[in-house]
Amino acid sequence: MSKVAVDKVADRKTTEREANVHRSSASPLANVSQILPFSCVDGPGSRLVIFLQGCNYSCKNCHNPHTITPCDHCGDCIPACPQAALTLDSSGVKPRIVWDSQRCNQCDACLSACSKQSNPKTQQYSVGQLLAQIRINLPFINGITVSGGEASLQLPFVIALFKAIKASPQLSHLSCMLDTNGSLNHTGWHKLLPYLDGAMVDLKAWQQETHNYITGRDNHRVFQSLTLLAQHNKLYEVRLLHIPGISDFDHEIAALSHYLNQLPESVRIKLNAFHHHGVTGEAAHWPNCHEADIQQLATQLSQRGVKHLVLPSVYL
Repeated sequence: MSKVAVDKVADRKTTEREANVHRSSASPLANVSQILPFSCVDGPGSRLVIFLQGCNYSCKNCHNPHTITPCDHCGDCIPACPQAALTLDSSGVKPRIVWDSQRCNQCDACLSACSKQSNPKTQQYSVGQLLAQIRINLPFINGITVSGGEASLQLPFVIALFKAIKASPQLSHLSCMLDTNGSLNHTGWHKLLPYLDGAMVDLKAWQQETHNYITGRDNHRVFQSLTLLAQHNKLYEVRLLHIPGISDFDHEIAALSHYLNQLPESVRIKLNAFHHHGVTGEAAHWPNCHEADIQQLATQLSQRGVKHLVLPSVYL
């Protein structure tokens, strides 16, 4: 048998073995909202992105509010589905919504029907199942990003996935990144750090009062996470979402610039522009952020020595 044939057989056996990991009771499961097989905006290079369901923030400006609250399987969404893609399975200990992805046409009528804006179209994945998915896309990616919701709420799964990637001879070259709101505690970060290549952290506002108004939570933990990640050279990017008249970055430009200048020079400072896509409630009436608003904020930061600024390529 040729070396190429041997390698193919070995790869097939490895894929089958990883895909069967979910049969082990010790394997954690993830509640996954969506998988993007390719992205060039969720970390360095081309990446497969896994969006996990559930978030501990309640951001008024959330562009994906259906990822905040896990589905409670009440069944209210079932009559709203025109494709009959949702059913209630009562065979287990607790009833569960079952989503038929083949029937679904992604009309999102179920999201509108849910009083909690929750997504019933989530799926449970084991580490082995996701490794198999990663292998399918392996020729086209150079990294994995786990996002949310808030990915760190399912920390045991994230650790198990990243650890498995680093332990695989065929996958270990992939960088493992986390997109996070920075609310993970020190203990959690130290468990994840050995398998983490970098994190993108959202700083929603500078002042506690503003941060609490936007997210429902304070930002003490965010600054602690930024400090820890910077100390371990694992802070890839700080993301600032500019909402004219709402976020306080432009009013706190001196303090913000001083803080950002203390971070390692390699850290990217990404400015994001608020828009209304997907936003509901009060924030749907907030002003959109235009290119001129971002350019003004970028100029103010640059004048105060902030480097490695990344501006949006598209404005909605």
